[in-house]
Amino acid sequence: MRVVVVGAGEVGRTISATLEDSHDVVVVDRDSQSIDEITYAYDVLAIQGDGTEISTLRKAGIEQADLVVACTDTDESNIVICTAAKSRSNAFTIARVRRRSLLETWEGANDSFGIDFMICSDHLTAQTVFRISGFPAAQNVDSFVGGRIRMAVFEIEPDSPIAHQTITEADRYDSLTFIAVFCEDRIELATGDTVLEPSDRVVVVGRPEPVRKFANQVATHVNDAADEVVIAGASEIGIQTAKAFEEHGYHPRLLERNTARARYASEQLPGTTVLEHDATDREFLSREHIGEADILISAFETDERNLLMSLLGRHIGVDKTVAIVESFQYSELFETVGVDITVNPREETAEEIVKFTRENHTEKIVTLEHDRAEVFEIKVTDDSIFTNREIEAAMSELPDGVIIGAISRSGEFVTPRGSTVIEPTDHLVMFVDSSVLDTVVPVI
Repeated sequence: MRVVVVGAGEVGRTISATLEDSHDVVVVDRDSQSIDEITYAYDVLAIQGDGTEISTLRKAGIEQADLVVACTDTDESNIVICTAAKSRSNAFTIARVRRRSLLETWEGANDSFGIDFMICSDHLTAQTVFRISGFPAAQNVDSFVGGRIRMAVFEIEPDSPIAHQTITEADRYDSLTFIAVFCEDRIELATGDTVLEPSDRVVVVGRPEPVRKFANQVATHVNDAADEVVIAGASEIGIQTAKAFEEHGYHPRLLERNTARARYASEQLPGTTVLEHDATDREFLSREHIGEADILISAFETDERNLLMSLLGRHIGVDKTVAIVESFQYSELFETVGVDITVNPREETAEEIVKFTRENHTEKIVTLEHDRAEVFEIKVTDDSIFTNREIEAAMSELPDGVIIGAISRSGEFVTPRGSTVIEPTDHLVMFVDSSVLDTVVPVI
C-alpha cells in the first residue's frame, strides 16, 4: 500500500514508525528540519513542500496513493489536502482536526469535503480519558465489538490483594481472560502459573462487568468509580473531557485562571462547575477540597503545567491523576515520577489511523506500552488461518507472542479455549507482540 502522510509532526512520525517496514510511505512537510529528521529516522520518502499545493502532492505520487493522511497542525489545511487528493486519485482520505464542530459538520453531510474519514484528536482524547476514569487502577481501557468486549491494563501495586498471586489464584471471574503481563524488560504471555509481581502491568480482556469487578479487586485505595471529577485547564481537550463526563451524568469541576476561557467553558458546559482561579494555588485547592477528588485530569496546553498539576494533585491526596502529554517522549517520564496515567493525543490519533492500513477485516487497533504490543479486533474471513479450525491448531502455525483474548459470535461472548473452533464472521480480540506483527497480520 502506498501511504502519503502530510504533516511530519508526532502523528506523522508515529505513523511512519509503524508502517515503514510494511508499506510504501511518503511524508510531506513544509519544514526542512522535520524532513531531515524523518529522513534519518525512518525508512520512508520525505518531501519538503506545502501539502495543500497540487505540485507537492504530485511529487509525493498522489495519483498512485492508496491512503492519504492529512495531519498538519491546521484543520483547514487538512481539509484542503484531502479535497485535493480526492480530485487527483482514488485514495482513501483521512483528515485529523482539532475542532469537534468540524467533525460534527462532516458527520452530518455525506461525502463532505472529499474526506472518507475524519478524526478529532481532542474528542478522541477526551473519550479515552473518560473510559479510563471509570476503572480503578486502570492504566488503559478500551472497548471492542461495539462495547461488548472490554480490554484493560492494570498495574499491580505492592499492597494490591493479588500481588504475588498466580493468575490461577487471581482469576475469579467467568468471561475474563488474562492475556499478558508486561514486566520491566519483557512481555510474558499469561499462563495459570504466571506470578503477578508488584509493578507488573497485566492485560485482561472480557465482558465489561467482569473487567470492572477485577478492577475493584486490583485497586487498593480508590473508589469503584470516579464520582468527584476535577479537570484542570479549559483547553479544548479539557472542555471536551468535561463534556464527556456531562454526557454520562457527571457534574465535574473545571479550573481555569484565564477569564475569557473560563467564561467560554461555562457557556459550553452547563453541567460543569467552572472555577476561575489558578489551579496550582495550594490555598485555593485546600479551600475547594480538591484533594478529596477521585480523579484529577490535567489538561493544560503545556506538558510542564500538566506535570506540575498532577504532582500537586498527588501531594494533596487525589486518588488518581491523569495528565495529557503532547510530547510523546515525556510519557514515560511522567509515569516514572508518579503520574498515574498519561494520554497522548497524537498517539491516540495515530492508533486510530493505522487500522486503515491493515486488511479490511481489521476493525480496531490499540497499542500498548508505547508500541510494545497491540490488541486488535478482526473479523474472521474465509481465507484466515483460523477459519473452521481449533485455536490450538491454528496457533501452532503462528510465532510466539500471539494470544486470542475473546471471541464474539453473532453478538454472543465466547471464552477462547484451545479446542474452540473459529467460525467465519467471528470477531476475535487478539494480543500480538509488536516484534511479530508483520508475520501475523497477513495470515489472520
